[in-house]
Formats: sequence, C-alpha cells, structure tokens
Amino acid sequence: MSVDPLTHIPVAAGLAYNERIQRLPSRFTATLAAEPGNRFNLTAVMVLVNGEKVGYLPADLSHRYHEVVKTGTCECPGRRAPIATAESTGVELLLDLSGVPCAPQG
Repeated sequence: MSVDPLTHIPVAAGLAYNERIQRLPSRFTATLAAEPGNRFNLTAVMVLVNGEKVGYLPADLSHRYHEVVKTGTCECPGRRAPIATAESTGVELLLDLSGVPCAPQG
C-alpha cells in the first residue's frame, strides 16, 4: 500500500524550535504563512502552531505554496513523527498538505 506523499511532509526545524516542538500534542493544526524577509529562502513558508513558529516547509516545496500563503494563511493538520522516524531522520513533525492549494508544478 503506497503512502500519499502530501500527507507526510516533514517540517524543517532547527534546535531553536526544539522546546516548542516538545510541547506540542501528538496531533495539532498548523498554520502556513509566508516569511518574505527570509534571507535564505525568498519563498520561505513558516509553520506556526498556536501562533508560535515551529519550523518551515522544506525549501524544495515552499515555492509551490508561497503564492497561496503570501496574501493570507492556510491551515492544515499536523502530527508528531513516530519516535523511530525522529531518531533516524531528525524529522519530528509531519504535515498533511493534501487539502492546501498550491501552484501547479512546471
């Protein structure tokens, strides 16, 4: 049985967000918002939970969602990654972007 990749999007997060991530419940609602002043990624999309930044969409995907969230925000379900995934990959949060509109690939 294959897994829809849009339901398992990892959140790119650094040590600065570790404490916030540890306080999250196993399932939560995330808000996606553009971060136009990001000097590392001009199409950065930050992930917020309860108004606090917990990380970013991966850079290779953020450009697909940046236009949508540039003028507003979008919500999507999120969850903590299984412990084995977090330990082997460092990914602690997963998002389900299947209901979030994005720019067509091309």
